[in-house]
Amino acid sequence: MSLDTDTGTVAAARLYGACDYYDAESLLTEDERRVLGRLRNFLDREAQPLLADYWERGEFPTQLAQPLIDLDLMEPAELTGAKSSPARGIYQGFRIFELARTDASLATWYTSQAGLFRTAIRVGASPEQQAEWMPKVIDFSLKGVFSLTEPDSGSDIAGGLSTTARRERDSWVLDGAKRWIGGAVSADVLAVFARDQADGQVKAFLVDREADGVTLEKIHGKTALRMMQNAHITLDGVRVPESRRLHNVNSFKDVAAMLRAMRSDVAWIATGIQAGAFEAALRYVTERTQFGRRLGSFQLVQEKLARMLGNVTSSLSLVVRLTEQQARGIYRDQDSALAKMQTSLLMRETVALAREVVGGNGITLETDVARFHADAEAVYSYEGTHDINALIIGRALTGESAFTR
Repeated sequence: MSLDTDTGTVAAARLYGACDYYDAESLLTEDERRVLGRLRNFLDREAQPLLADYWERGEFPTQLAQPLIDLDLMEPAELTGAKSSPARGIYQGFRIFELARTDASLATWYTSQAGLFRTAIRVGASPEQQAEWMPKVIDFSLKGVFSLTEPDSGSDIAGGLSTTARRERDSWVLDGAKRWIGGAVSADVLAVFARDQADGQVKAFLVDREADGVTLEKIHGKTALRMMQNAHITLDGVRVPESRRLHNVNSFKDVAAMLRAMRSDVAWIATGIQAGAFEAALRYVTERTQFGRRLGSFQLVQEKLARMLGNVTSSLSLVVRLTEQQARGIYRDQDSALAKMQTSLLMRETVALAREVVGGNGITLETDVARFHADAEAVYSYEGTHDINALIIGRALTGESAFTR
């Protein structure tokens, strides 16, 4: 608790303090802040002590998964009236922000279900399929991942998608491969996107992870998001019943609608990473002494802290405004592309500045800065690279597509 000097009243302690300089947190309700506070306590007490060790080992701390699920964060009953309405977008954004300011892999793991897979069902499934699957998605009793990227197609996936689907009476046969699919090894189903051989259009299917013909291989040797378990998936004659096809996905335009909705989640992750790096650097320079003075007392250090804070504040303002627009039903490719592009660009600078002010200790896991610095590179690339998002924005500005054909 703290005293509001303007009003003389006692105000609730803020969750985000220094990293939320313009108090975007004030847009949250007290109930939303209470749920996020519960998440903060869990992350500080249970997750934080494990992160450096598991990041170095390249393993996910699976003991955190069920307790994180049990926090009931996706659609908390206290916010939604016993699931009668979805949680507000601003709460969902700050939930991602809170996870990412602790660890990018934790945020990516959770949003794989709450963002990517849930959006696949919300946008791609028929009303009947949604009625059956969505409650299970929300309580994690049906865990899934979004399987779009392929070994030879990332940015050019719209035209380059080569996984095939062939209809045989009441089922489909899938052949191909997917890559960089985070969380696949612990999922129940894979939301696989494949090109229908009959009409050349993209369709989507829920494939059982342990179905005949499905092979998963963990991708080794990563230098970012080391805790997140990314998989290379091979599909060899995998049979999927028609009932497991997402009935509202009949072209890549339907997939693009999902990406449009999901890209804002990654912008929130990029913003949360900046907040975590900034907080870690600020903590370090207020404790570390050099030349007989606190590091934080030097002019050059203060200038870098100010730049970091400016980046975090700009990014947070951007994602909050985007979320407010989406809450009003405004979803445009260029809006989410701008948020992903700009927050990721600022994130790169912020984590580099944090690494710089922490000095040599900034390359060790002890200060947390090194983890944010490395993980930022993966976030910079996924859900649309800088160049691809810039071209989406440029197309909207000029009316001319500069994408190669």
